[in-house]
Amino acid sequence: MLFSVGEVVTVKAGGPRTIVTGYSSGMVECRWYDGFGVRREAFREDELVPFDEKRQQESA
Repeated sequence: MLFSVGEVVTVKAGGPRTIVTGYSSGMVECRWYDGFGVRREAFREDELVPFDEKRQQESA
């Protein structure tokens, strides 16, 4: 397990910051608010990186 429950992460390919909510079947379960409602999805660990707010601000 690379990530802890409650940790803020993002998808390497880009996307919103998400919260790790658990692990299931070898996948990392994440949730985030998209402006309309709470979304959830499971990702492989190698698809995620810790969210770096400083790096996010520089790219904006």
